[in-house]
Amino acid sequence: MDANGGDEGTAAFEASLTAPGATFDGGDAALLRAVAAAGSVSGAAAELGRSRARALSRLETLEDAFGDLVERRRGGADGGGSELTPAARALLARFDRLTAALAGTAGAAESVFGGTVAGREGELVVVDTDAGTLRALAVGDPDPAAGDRVQASVRADAVTLHDPGETPPADATSARNRFTGVASAVDRGDAVVEVRVDVGAGEPLSALVTTDSADRLGLREGGEVVASFKATATRATRTDAAGDAGGREE
Repeated sequence: MDANGGDEGTAAFEASLTAPGATFDGGDAALLRAVAAAGSVSGAAAELGRSRARALSRLETLEDAFGDLVERRRGGADGGGSELTPAARALLARFDRLTAALAGTAGAAESVFGGTVAGREGELVVVDTDAGTLRALAVGDPDPAAGDRVQASVRADAVTLHDPGETPPADATSARNRFTGVASAVDRGDAVVEVRVDVGAGEPLSALVTTDSADRLGLREGGEVVASFKATATRATRTDAAGDAGGREE
């Protein structure tokens, strides 16, 4: 189960819990809380501006992954309704603990890769680094162009770690940046583990994962691990002298 980073904005991270077949995030937590408050899936869907069918479909997906979450009562003197199971309340409690732990690491480490822009793909630049090729959003004024020296940065809470033997195929995930490395440090907290991975880029790549993920992956210093992160969570800014002086000659 992982802690995944989000795009820059009001929140610097998006907490999530993963299990085979589904990822439980803030929207799912809101759905369960709405069911508890409204006493029915229909009421919860109305409160959240969703259709009942969509809410039910999402609950079924979550229950396939996390077990029974909502107990549905049909008919009777009270007209039926729904309430959360103990498993659902435990899941919410775990999600809240993870969110609180991540909030305490709002200044999560940021890893920086130095490299050269090899090309553009729309808003993205392709950057050749010592660790390998990665893709990142081009930012700055002016933004990077082919041949520019750049720094590509990614926050630790945007990095996901995988067991090398269970890493999903590259075309099965939106995380286009992927490096294999060795865990050089594993610092364990109550809910979150900070891992530094040597990927051959000078400074190690930092990642934040939940303790559940760390245990499942068997993370340890010296162990091999695959790190992946989205291009949209990576920012590339120019570092060449022309950029520092305020502009690129056209």
